[in-house]
Amino acid sequence: MEITKDIKYIGVNDHKVDLFEGQYKVPNGMAYNSYVILDEKIAVMDTVDRNFTHEWLDNLEHALNGRRPDYLVIQHMEPDHSANIANFMKAYPEAVIVSSAKAFAMMKNFFGTEFEDRRIVVAEGGKLELGSHVLNFVAAPMVHWPEVIVTYDSTDKVLFSADGFGKFGALDADEDWACEARRYYIGIVGKYGAQVQALLKKAAGLDIKIICPLHGPVLTENLGYYLNLYNIWSSYGVETEGIMVAYTSVYGNTKQAAEYLAEKLKEKGCPKVAITDLARSDMAENVEDAFRYGKIVLATTTYNADIFPFMKEFINHLTERTFRNRTVAFIENGSWAPLAAKTMRKMLEGCRNITFLEKSVTIKSAVSDENRKQLDEMADELCREYVAQNSEKADKKDLNALFKIGYGLYVVTSSDGRKDNGMIVNAVSQVTNTPNRVAVTINKDNYTHHVVKNTGKMNLCCLSEEAPFAVFERFGFVSGRNKDKFAGEENLLRSDNGLVFLSKYINSFMSLDVEQYVDLGTHGMFICSVSEARVISDRPTMTYDYYFANVKPKPQTEGKKGWVCKICGYVYEGENLPEDFVCPLCKHGPADFEPLK
Repeated sequence: MEITKDIKYIGVNDHKVDLFEGQYKVPNGMAYNSYVILDEKIAVMDTVDRNFTHEWLDNLEHALNGRRPDYLVIQHMEPDHSANIANFMKAYPEAVIVSSAKAFAMMKNFFGTEFEDRRIVVAEGGKLELGSHVLNFVAAPMVHWPEVIVTYDSTDKVLFSADGFGKFGALDADEDWACEARRYYIGIVGKYGAQVQALLKKAAGLDIKIICPLHGPVLTENLGYYLNLYNIWSSYGVETEGIMVAYTSVYGNTKQAAEYLAEKLKEKGCPKVAITDLARSDMAENVEDAFRYGKIVLATTTYNADIFPFMKEFINHLTERTFRNRTVAFIENGSWAPLAAKTMRKMLEGCRNITFLEKSVTIKSAVSDENRKQLDEMADELCREYVAQNSEKADKKDLNALFKIGYGLYVVTSSDGRKDNGMIVNAVSQVTNTPNRVAVTINKDNYTHHVVKNTGKMNLCCLSEEAPFAVFERFGFVSGRNKDKFAGEENLLRSDNGLVFLSKYINSFMSLDVEQYVDLGTHGMFICSVSEARVISDRPTMTYDYYFANVKPKPQTEGKKGWVCKICGYVYEGENLPEDFVCPLCKHGPADFEPLK
């Protein structure tokens, strides 16, 4: 396979393997990818599993067409990629191995030698010139082993991503990429979200046209789709709106409760309900779904004063992978001393940002009428935001939305008639309650000010504490005049005034009609009546203090002198900050900068 004019694929397909890494079912096999870069000097990128030594060496020999390789670049030392290092070096004794210091230490463990006389040790920022191609090395520790490096070919703009962007399945398997890539990522890399996030930030500074992973297909089109999914997975975000119901059942009563709840969730408008019997389904797929959806219901029996083994295993998989940012509800069953809900909650209490439903459902052997009532109430609570987002079912006069206003952070959405727009604001207050009026102050330099002044309407979305920094980057750091902030989003939610409201990360929104405009010089104040108000959830409103303490990334200031933006963390290096300086990221002025300490 030709990747570019100079880069060839020399990997292999494995259709004999049944369990990858001894635990993950791979009905469509696995691909062990390897590549060769043909230039004045030739670099081979990684080897393959030991069961395919001769097939791989044959592929390499064919691609070389009589030439000899100069370098073997080893990005990752797991045996499915490194097993043939010694065989390669026997076949090409004049070649030099290029890898990280930690990788060479591992080579001694595997092969009894660190190849001291035939190696180049590289680290972050290292380069290897092949002729017209220049390989740039990026450290990627714990993605998902400590020795990992990835390699960027700045000539053809190819990222050799090691295990990143990999998936289960051989290359000749006809299957959806996301499903098997998600299962692969959550199962194998899922614990190391912070490290993947760090790598994604490095990758954001590269002009990438092609991604060549060590498993799965070469990615050449719509790279934003894959990068976005990896960002969601590694930040433990919600990929798909919906609820997972995971249960174990001994005599069928807990199963009956789980199935009853699942039907109620569907009736109330939950966009996706994934119900699974943990004892009869693939555990890796169950773990994948737990990280895919934003809410999960765990239903099980008390068993030997503990919980049923399959549920215990499932929760252990979640906590091992730093499960977080989810809403969790419990259904327990016990004939004489039900302990399951308490046990499950204790197992999950160490997970970050888990919202537990206050009331669990306790079944005493068989499902009773009272249990069905409790399950109905659980469904109401879990589906509250879905009901509020539904134009037909929502209570559009829920003025409790006004109580969500605080000194916090909000997204104002608007439309100029051609495209939807959104921006971050912080100056919002309720000014009267008979009738209900809200004042929103917007900088005149912002495109939204121009749009709202012309149209006389806006939606005010109250951000909740779960909103990630990406929301502020999207709506606060670029102008809607130059960028479509909702580009690529499908199934946008709209209020009765036709404007968008956010589907995630808000606890309420209000549709506002401008009644009066007050010119404040640099800013304009819009005094508005409330035409529609919906409460989405009871999650706390995002305040400035919470944003600074928990959301805004800590700026990289070590060894730097100058000023740092309090809003986005941008660092201006220089003794004096110009009086007219505007932050290139969030567009805030000198008043929002402070000296580096």
